[in-house]
Amino acid sequence: MTNNPHRTRAETFRSPDPLSDSDSYRIELIRKSIHLCSLAIPIFYFHTPRIVALGVLIPLTLAFAVIDVGRYYHRPIETWFYRTFGWLLRTSETSKEKKRLNGATYVLIAATLSVLIFPKIIAVTSFVILIIADLAAALIGKRFGRHRFLGKSLEGSAGFLLSALVVVAILPKLDYQLGEYAIGAAAALAGAIVEALPVDIDDNLSIPLVVGTVMWAGYRLFYHFLDLNSFG
Repeated sequence: MTNNPHRTRAETFRSPDPLSDSDSYRIELIRKSIHLCSLAIPIFYFHTPRIVALGVLIPLTLAFAVIDVGRYYHRPIETWFYRTFGWLLRTSETSKEKKRLNGATYVLIAATLSVLIFPKIIAVTSFVILIIADLAAALIGKRFGRHRFLGKSLEGSAGFLLSALVVVAILPKLDYQLGEYAIGAAAALAGAIVEALPVDIDDNLSIPLVVGTVMWAGYRLFYHFLDLNSFG
């Protein structure tokens, strides 16, 4: 690799050559395999009290955020970070100008906010939708995407919606009433639209917050007599 004094360390630890389609898809598979490991978060929260989950999530989120921000300002952190994770990062996650956080940090921020804001049944559902449906959208869209839908592909968005509906069908409900599944379906559709929107907000953050908000509104409107806090 040719040394260039004008290149940033982020550029140094990424290949300067465009990736082939197969290499790009392989790296996306690795990213999404790591993303899938985030299922440990809702599984952990499902089995633990809210205060315990926050006791783990808040310090972990702060640690990730400090390292993520530190790579833009502290040379030793920058060197270690890009040498270790640089090949996994998207170009948008390495811009010195925008200084964006990486996807893993956004996942932890979203998890912490979801646990803080939403009742457990909504936090767990919205976060599992993020992990499973976003993974499906990325892999299906990257391999089979042909038709444009908003900022993404129609095929990827369809993969998101269908996998999110499966999550809604499988996960526990408060009273297993038909309307609860309808609320989950509406939230899944909202998540698919948000995931496809061409906005400069990381969907690891926007998807669970929008899905959770739609679910919460649905329960308040149509099942206000159910105690959302009775779950877990």
